[in-house]
Amino acid sequence: MNTHIIKESPGVVIVSSPGRINLIGEHTDYNDGFVLPAAIDKRIYMRLTKNGTKTTCRIKSKGFDSVLIADLFSLRPGTEGWHNYVLGVLNELQLLTQGLKGFDCEMYTEVPTGSGVSSSAALECGLAYGLNRLFELGLDKWQLIKLSQRAEHNFVGTKCGIMDQFSSVMGKKKHAMLLDCQSLEFEYIPTKLDPYVILMLNTNVTHNLATSGYNTRREESATGLNIVTNHFGVKNSFREITPGMIEECRQQLGDVRYRRCTYILEENQRVLKAAKALKKNDILELGNLLYSSHKGQSEKYEVSCPELDFLVEFSKGTKEILGSRMVGGGFGGCTLNLIHKDAVVGYVERSSIAYEKKFKIKLSHFVTAPSRGTSITKQRHDGFKFG
Repeated sequence: MNTHIIKESPGVVIVSSPGRINLIGEHTDYNDGFVLPAAIDKRIYMRLTKNGTKTTCRIKSKGFDSVLIADLFSLRPGTEGWHNYVLGVLNELQLLTQGLKGFDCEMYTEVPTGSGVSSSAALECGLAYGLNRLFELGLDKWQLIKLSQRAEHNFVGTKCGIMDQFSSVMGKKKHAMLLDCQSLEFEYIPTKLDPYVILMLNTNVTHNLATSGYNTRREESATGLNIVTNHFGVKNSFREITPGMIEECRQQLGDVRYRRCTYILEENQRVLKAAKALKKNDILELGNLLYSSHKGQSEKYEVSCPELDFLVEFSKGTKEILGSRMVGGGFGGCTLNLIHKDAVVGYVERSSIAYEKKFKIKLSHFVTAPSRGTSITKQRHDGFKFG
């Protein structure tokens, strides 16, 4: 891994903000469900300094070789994809506090974009966290998490749940987190996977349904829930309904909403079972649940794609892999594979050849592990080193 050095200067704040994986529990976060995410060791780094102006913000991204210049008094949607995540955070901070002023930001990233490991949340949370520290705004972690989520809702237009931002801020090294997305209660669970590791295989595709399809699935599950809860006169939450209730409303729901609602209840149960498996170090059971989760995402929630399905199916021919599933919003991105560490090199080679033969696309990969959440980096007299 390359080592980056960002020189120290007076009044500088340097933030390290991670992407995330979700071991299991996809599309359950915005449905009052459970998720089992972890921050990862792929991170965005930001160097933030006050620039002496009242309203001018200059953000330079090494990865995109571009500079975003924004005025705090005139925030409008940007011209590049990553701009709106930044502008959304600035807008939400402006609504919460009067303490934000002009600043300069340099950033670079190790988090693969469009791969289902939430580079967007890493960007949002890192910027919010750093500005909170730089200008002493006094916001707590939950305020930073929620404003980052609102930024994605209001400026980007993706009605995401709370999981991505929560994972990025609250991550803990060598731990996953069981989060109840209704109550926001959570617990850290040690992830003792050795001799297995988490291998991410990136399809390097993003289908055009990535945003519209996500929002459509959210609407389908919400309207399906309304039908069931109205029928039974219960609170409008997936936590208040049962598979039997869904079955009784099957005709009224129609096939699509029936499958969406069924998936949510089943995936919630898989998350709780996976948390128990981790606590018991039952990695075999965890792997089985990953496969079951992918089947549900592909067939019932329909957020997979041919490339993801191919990689999950291909993994079943390798005994050193205990489980595999797609991660993230869907329609592209990565599969998460629970694989014996000694088998990684050989499997990456075999799967890459098969994938390119099938789709004429090169596969990329990285091995990752649960890591710490968004934080201010430690200072050293010779500058700041990241590796």
